[in-house]
Amino acid sequence: MLTERQLFLLQLLVNDYIVSAEPVGSRSISKRDDVHYSPATIRNELADLEEMGYLEKTHLSSGRVPSEKGYRFYVDHLLSPAMLSDLEMKNIRDAYRRKFSETEELIHVTAELLSEFTNYTAIMLGPELLEMKLKHIQFVRLSGNKGVMIIVTDSGHVENRVVTFPSEIKAEDIEKIVNILNEKLNMVPLYQLQKRLNEEFRDVLRRNVSNYEHAMTLLRDSLEINDPEQIFYSGKSKILSQPEFQDIDKVISLLNVFEGKDLIRELMNMPPGGMHIRIGKENKLNGIEDCSLITTTYSVGSELLGTVAVIGPKRMAYPRVITLIDVLSNLLTKSLSDRKENNK
Repeated sequence: MLTERQLFLLQLLVNDYIVSAEPVGSRSISKRDDVHYSPATIRNELADLEEMGYLEKTHLSSGRVPSEKGYRFYVDHLLSPAMLSDLEMKNIRDAYRRKFSETEELIHVTAELLSEFTNYTAIMLGPELLEMKLKHIQFVRLSGNKGVMIIVTDSGHVENRVVTFPSEIKAEDIEKIVNILNEKLNMVPLYQLQKRLNEEFRDVLRRNVSNYEHAMTLLRDSLEINDPEQIFYSGKSKILSQPEFQDIDKVISLLNVFEGKDLIRELMNMPPGGMHIRIGKENKLNGIEDCSLITTTYSVGSELLGTVAVIGPKRMAYPRVITLIDVLSNLLTKSLSDRKENNK
């Protein structure tokens, strides 16, 4: 059980180290206006905090730095969320007032804002494409026998497919097909399109379209939708500018994490709801043992859509990052909900 004085000094030391990135000594603490203890008293208390595992001493300095246990205690018991300035809130709200043609654009802007305002790396996982529902299909004819099949989902995602239709299929037949699809497949999840197409549409097309076998082939190709991981990074290089990442081996390890799939799986397996903070070795992933990872989720109503994450050094400005993630994830959720309501 820490005393009030130890709690005060631990909080003060962590805050100072977050700002300075320099080990903090008893002498520098004693010079603060809000500290009324002698250097000797402070030195003894810091020694006790080190012995209890909350602080560590570096080899190159007489000062101390927080240990992972110290950061964890600070995050769980000592920090208060930071307040954003009126100007920051205005700039953030203005960014969401723009007109966005696609959901992905809105998610990407959120990642950019998060990186810009935290000065760390922001990562956004978008909604799983195959879970989205079909809103409508549109066909736009290009020159010759080419055209674009435009697939729009209920979330506002747009898939454009350039298709080559055989000469056996007339343009008016394609229009008939699109009308049938829009009537029969509205609000069907994308992962079910091929199944519904094979089970229900052969007879419908046979009755309504000449050369329906060619039409079936065209539809299968047009509606073959892969499920790429929708991941948006912003500010990958920002974390590398932190003093902790001057070691080239650490940089290479971290860049490998960004380029690989393991981090994505880690983010996808985060529990839904709430704010989750993993510090240092609490991250099981090789390459981010010297980092902290803060995540939350965003949704539309009860439908979970994706993950918001910030990765930075263990010496992260936790109060500010937590506030920004909370503000931006809520604004993103509201914007997506409004967008879905307007698309009805």
